Amino acid sequence: MKRLVVALCALAIGAAPTDLARAQSRPAQAPAPAVVPAAIPAAPAAVGPDDYEYVIGSEDTLSVVVWKNDALSKTVPVRPDGKISLPLLNDVQAEGYTAMQLRDELTKKFAEFMPAPEVSVTITSPLSFKVSVIGQVVSQGRFTLRARLTVLDIIAQVGGFKDNATPAKVVVLRLEGKNFKRIPFNYYKVLLAGGEAENFLLRPNDIVLVP
Repeated sequence: MKRLVVALCALAIGAAPTDLARAQSRPAQAPAPAVVPAAIPAAPAAVGPDDYEYVIGSEDTLSVVVWKNDALSKTVPVRPDGKISLPLLNDVQAEGYTAMQLRDELTKKFAEFMPAPEVSVTITSPLSFKVSVIGQVVSQGRFTLRARLTVLDIIAQVGGFKDNATPAKVVVLRLEGKNFKRIPFNYYKVLLAGGEAENFLLRPNDIVLVP
């Protein structure tokens, strides 16, 4: 038995260098490739106060072009009653439509007089984009905007706040249907606390109230 144990120990001791040499002679295996998780699709952006398509109003000027028909192509103002006048169609309601919606409406009407008319509508002068600013500001009034402005922009445009104003409690009144929606605007949060996301764009006929 002792001879068997000694033989086994000798065999184990003698085999160790050989196994180590074999392990060292083997080429290093490349690390397994990292598993990259599949990209997660981004969630759709939430609809907020800035999601708005311009709606035609009175005082706007429109360019209506009927392809290959100069006689029907006109640049027309939107009258105070919200209508425009065009050859063949006479008076057509324009106020309350977007440019694309009015294009579709005119295409249907012209189709009664010609086959497959192609119509385009462009708002060349958006004079109905008006915003009112009232309350404790340097210059109150109703202003025609030539470009879309934020609440902070319009406050700067009217000269800023008076000394007795409460900038943290500004309210934008926005007509939705037959009711006004109140949208709070905290000037200090937007300007001083990095709340730029709350500095939303104004829409036509908004009323900025500064207490």
